[in-house]
Amino acid sequence: VNLEVNDPQRKEESVKDEFGSPFGGVAVFQGAYKYVFELWRKKQSDLMRFLQRVRCSEYRQHPSIRPIRPDKARRLGYKAKQGYVIYRVRVRRGGCKRPVPKGIVYGKPKNQGITQLKFQRNKSLIVSAKQDSTYKYFKIILMDAAHNAIGNDPRINWICNPVHKHRELRGLTSAGKKYRGLRGSGHLNTKARPSRRATWKRNNTVSLRRCH
Repeated sequence: VNLEVNDPQRKEESVKDEFGSPFGGVAVFQGAYKYVFELWRKKQSDLMRFLQRVRCSEYRQHPSIRPIRPDKARRLGYKAKQGYVIYRVRVRRGGCKRPVPKGIVYGKPKNQGITQLKFQRNKSLIVSAKQDSTYKYFKIILMDAAHNAIGNDPRINWICNPVHKHRELRGLTSAGKKYRGLRGSGHLNTKARPSRRATWKRNNTVSLRRCH
């Protein structure tokens, strides 16, 4: 960022954003996370393409200790304190294959497929990206509900309640709600609530009320 402080009245106009700021060339004072965000918007730049290649090599070798994108991690709730941990998980790209012994299947021909099966849930929910030729890599923010730092924090200790056990298995996380179709609201989104199966069952069940 270049600042010309000779003329105080035009100080703000002289700031030039080198990262392609969305403010139309007019420079404003921004925080550090804003510049990190602008860097990640241009993933096809030479700098980011080189970093992605280097990091994909590191992902195969090293564990995940801290977030690569601290700005996005903090937007999603991460805090650099005890009780929070970052995990990096990989999921094989492409369709899934049915684990049947020796390829022996039973039932109707319609249900006998083994390869080219498409998983119904999105991959971010399966592991909840980076990717190489074989895997997709995701980072997961986890919290230790038994840690005192989490239990004593009034902003996050709701997760210690037993009713929130295994939220990821019941589609209650952000990625889970996305694949369930619960991001939208209004017209036609009522078909996704409380779930697609519950809506289908409600619309295809004949309810005969008993008259007294």
